[in-house]
Amino acid sequence: MSSFTASSSLPASPDRLLPLGQWPATARATLAGVFTDIDDTLTTEGAITADALAALGALRAAGLHVVAITGRPVGWSEPFVNAWPVDAIVAENGAVALLPLPGGGIARRYQQDAPTRAANYQRMQAVLARIEAEIPGAGRATDSPGRETDIAIDHSEFVRLDEATIARVVALMRGEGMHATVSSIHVNGWYGGNDKLEGARWIVRELWGRRLDDEMARWAYVGDSTNDQLMFRSFAHSIGVANVARFVPQLEFLPHYVTRSERGAGFGEAVAAILAARPN
Repeated sequence: MSSFTASSSLPASPDRLLPLGQWPATARATLAGVFTDIDDTLTTEGAITADALAALGALRAAGLHVVAITGRPVGWSEPFVNAWPVDAIVAENGAVALLPLPGGGIARRYQQDAPTRAANYQRMQAVLARIEAEIPGAGRATDSPGRETDIAIDHSEFVRLDEATIARVVALMRGEGMHATVSSIHVNGWYGGNDKLEGARWIVRELWGRRLDDEMARWAYVGDSTNDQLMFRSFAHSIGVANVARFVPQLEFLPHYVTRSERGAGFGEAVAAILAARPN
């Protein structure tokens, strides 16, 4: 289990990466909720760990809101909406929200209307086919059948693409007018104005009728990779689990704090810090 502290060599950045222990208790004590990435933040080797699952439950038991925001598809995310103690899972980088319903049902909400989704889906499939035809080794992620509003190329889940190939995939997507981000396992591309931050703003409006920007200081974000850096930049209480070290050379914006532990154990560490500061 590796550690990554503020004394490590970092690229130029307006943010300073600090050990989690330097997160002020006064800030932790007043949080209203936590947003979290899923892959390699809640999960370890592709599955949520018992300590991460317990940490989600502890947050909810303490009265905090909990929302997972992921680049994973809506189809992949559905089984976890009722299995995990969360208020919602926002999938496909902010495009789709899955909400648990009483009795075990699931409600879906979309940022794009149905005609827009259908038109964009056809455009994205053409880009996906072009990537697979033109970039040797690049192939669609195995969870692609569950995707509705984006496409994904596997770079670290079941295959390994080098940095040059990943960069070619990103460049092709952007050349086709798509947004493109790199997570710890996939390159995601989509059409539309959604991203993780817009998804966070949207779900706060949808569920609680509030403006996230008015209460940003009362939310924390936990993540691990380059597709989290918009959240790292926007949240004063942004935490990277220790495996974020892998992506630091590619990050323009770093999390403000970093855990000692990696992946699910790191998430549990962040939650323990939050709960330790709350009034009894």
